[in-house]
Amino acid sequence: MDEPPSVDGASARGPSADRLDSWKKIATYLKRDVSTVQRWERREAMPVHRHLHDKRGSVFAFRSELDLWWEGRRARLTSEEADETPSAAAPRKRLAVRIVAAVAVVAVIAILAWLAGARDFFWRSPLANARFVRLPTPGTVQAASISRDGKLVAALAARDGPIDVWLAEADRGNYRNLTHGTLSDLSVVNPVIRSLDFSADDSVLTVWTRRSVGSQTEDVKVLALPIAGGELRTYLPGVAEFDWSHDGKRLVYHTTAPGDPLFVREVAAGDGATDRRIYVAPAGVHCHFPLWSPDDDYIYFARGVPADGWDIWRIRPSGSGLERITTQNTRIAYPAMIDRRTILYLATDTAGGGPWLYAVDVERRAPHRISSGLESYTSLAASADGQRLVATIANPHTSLWRLTVSQDRSGAAAGIAPAMTVADGIKPRLSRDAIFYVASRAGRQGIWRVAGGDTRELWSSAHGVVTGGPAVAPDGRRLAVTVSEEGRTRLYVLDSRTGHANVVRSEFELRGNLAWTPDGQALVVAVVRDGEPRLTRIALNGEGPQPLVAEYSVDPVWSPDGRFLLFAGADVGTSFPLRAAAPDGRPYPLQSLILARGSRVAFSGDAQTLVILQGQPGHQVFLTTDLRTGAQRPLAELPANFAARDFDISAGGDEIVFDRIEENADVALIERGLDSAPVACRLDAPMECFHFGFQPSVTQEQLPSPTEAAFMHNRLI
Repeated sequence: MDEPPSVDGASARGPSADRLDSWKKIATYLKRDVSTVQRWERREAMPVHRHLHDKRGSVFAFRSELDLWWEGRRARLTSEEADETPSAAAPRKRLAVRIVAAVAVVAVIAILAWLAGARDFFWRSPLANARFVRLPTPGTVQAASISRDGKLVAALAARDGPIDVWLAEADRGNYRNLTHGTLSDLSVVNPVIRSLDFSADDSVLTVWTRRSVGSQTEDVKVLALPIAGGELRTYLPGVAEFDWSHDGKRLVYHTTAPGDPLFVREVAAGDGATDRRIYVAPAGVHCHFPLWSPDDDYIYFARGVPADGWDIWRIRPSGSGLERITTQNTRIAYPAMIDRRTILYLATDTAGGGPWLYAVDVERRAPHRISSGLESYTSLAASADGQRLVATIANPHTSLWRLTVSQDRSGAAAGIAPAMTVADGIKPRLSRDAIFYVASRAGRQGIWRVAGGDTRELWSSAHGVVTGGPAVAPDGRRLAVTVSEEGRTRLYVLDSRTGHANVVRSEFELRGNLAWTPDGQALVVAVVRDGEPRLTRIALNGEGPQPLVAEYSVDPVWSPDGRFLLFAGADVGTSFPLRAAAPDGRPYPLQSLILARGSRVAFSGDAQTLVILQGQPGHQVFLTTDLRTGAQRPLAELPANFAARDFDISAGGDEIVFDRIEENADVALIERGLDSAPVACRLDAPMECFHFGFQPSVTQEQLPSPTEAAFMHNRLI
């Protein structure tokens, strides 16, 4: 504490030097502030004098008197000041603490708000208050669409015959047939493109078609059906899919050329103008489902490699600003924009289950699964304002069937129809004495064996989905299978009798089916390298993988004599080339063969006779192909109500085992922006109202396990 001058120093000065003529001088002498000395004058009788006839507040004091006064009170006043100093500083300290705490709270709130925004914590399902109306179906439904004004619903469906195009009022479901069998010679079903669509003014309904295998540009086209009635005519030749801008002034479409090039057509430019190409993907990569944003500023599309590995992208109509919206790398289809920031679409999950219904904000780009049940979807479309949607909800059934063919391969055995072998199964493979296949039981998908009337499960996974058919080793004692499990692809080898399984590889991303080498010492499978699947030899003795084919290659099939293997090349448009390689990977000479997407091949008895399954549901046929000449002839035709996806043929070529996929779907009209409670249906409308259990967001605990959904997923394999 500062001390005033000593008494001895004050006494040495004269009377004029001893006098202090103001509060300020008194405070300065005592080294205190004015308020303190004024308080001491009131409370401690500090000697201060006032001029009786001067202005109010005029004071003076003598140094000598102040020194004597201070000496008598020094100890007490100094102690009191020492006690008062902490209490005076405490409020300032508490204030500082409060300021720091407030800043910390604001910082934490800002961080939490940023994290919540980044993770879409406050996201709400766009279908939270939607009403679902189940429309009647005109038959076995494959896909559906809705007009831009939301008043009409169209469906691809078969009713006691070939697939036709049907049209109904959305509020009534009163379907009428627009094609009456005129599409029977064309393929109209394609789950990876938008088969049905409407013109800009809703006056025309369009349908995608493919003639033959679709290897030529003229094989694929979009046909038009006038809503008011009229003849079927060509709408867009050489075009696979299209979408009109919301103002009706521009058209975006893609062809089936390599990379699925996207074009924009300016209607005002006239018929003679050249359409502008805005994007083309690398060969083997596809661009499907082009879609204008509501403000026509962007074109969205699904980009990827069949069958999996897709995401949603967008680009400006000028061709600039290519951006990736999702990073799911799964099977994505049927995007539908319901407002300027929200896209609904169908996608499988990372384990291969689905397709489920997803939503994504195109700015935040965090996908959300919004369907919480086991329902699987096959198509989705929205009206121009996004208030009405139509979806097809799958309810498939699978089974295995046998078909006996004549020994001379001239056709099906007389009078013998396909016979059911297993009531629930897919992807059959034959050995000398058994059939192996994929099936699900009690929420677990696995490999099953049927032999001599005995059917039993060999192996199953509680958390995985079998991604390819089982491959039987040359000696019949082992099986190999690929499984998508916990975000990874695992390669298993099983004992064909006990089911004992070992994981051979789990560090690679594998695609398609696999095959044993003729000596049974290794497996050949497509391994994704640099974004492209390429056949690779994986030895079972622990040696490193050996690249076999340096180009796009999947689904290997060894010839019976082991001299070469066949494989599928890059999918272009709706077809792919069938190619061959020698055991060391060098090209092997083969007649040019172009097959439609989804075709499956197997050897029949010898190395020169190939059996091919091709055609669309309701009109599928097994063909034999001579690899020396390329000549083909029918081997057996499936009944009209049959749809097969995979098959195998016995070593003698006299028996075929195939899976039958019954793919009927329900058609649901979705109305957004309504109260979540179901409302009464009109009594004169033949439809049923129902409400699905959609959640604002779906937690992991609410989702079914991958194997619970495997049955739904396998309909697309």
